Amino acid sequence: MKPTTRRTAGSTSGRAAQIVLRLRQAIPVVRIELAYRSPWELLVATILSAQCTDQRVNQVTPALFRRYPTPQSMATSEKTDLEALIKPTGFYKSKAKNLLGCAQAVSTRFGGLVPNTMDELTSIPGVGRKTANVLLGGVFGKPGLVVDTHVKRTANRLDLSRSQNPEQIERDLQATYPQAEWTDISQRLLLHGRYVCLARKPRCRACSLYDVCGWEGKLPT
Repeated sequence: MKPTTRRTAGSTSGRAAQIVLRLRQAIPVVRIELAYRSPWELLVATILSAQCTDQRVNQVTPALFRRYPTPQSMATSEKTDLEALIKPTGFYKSKAKNLLGCAQAVSTRFGGLVPNTMDELTSIPGVGRKTANVLLGGVFGKPGLVVDTHVKRTANRLDLSRSQNPEQIERDLQATYPQAEWTDISQRLLLHGRYVCLARKPRCRACSLYDVCGWEGKLPT
């Protein structure tokens, strides 16, 4: 039988602070699990990670970057060759198209350097706010609040946001936490969703947030 926990009316500052504290204790070190050596490699890997695991992306990118180490080299590549290299990541035809457009934009419009502002990043083909925030927080040292499927799920279950829209969830989290915490809180929510607050079989008994979680679907301890 599901517990009769009641969803709170909203996220109080005290509960939101507790979530940060507990996640910081459970996940002391936050890091992006995609393998990369430069902003360009992180950009490519993040595009490939759509509807694909980071582990699978990390298996594909070494050969991809050996073949096309720079935006300029990828910009002149054959789409069919790109497709073959990235096929294991799924949706490879659309991803190859996005990578070509991305490489051409970075090469011609930004002199081969990945830009470091939200507006510039999201002007690149295949780059939305989620990817841009990964870059901002991951390599440029700017506040970047990533909302992927894991952050969406954990934010909803923790009542940090009641929206299903990623941009609204981003705004809700931005309103809840100070700008200096955006990168780390979103990365911790992501990792918590990836390894504990699973979509189908959440590991509630191992959850450090159990007593501050009002999700009606959580499992009894």
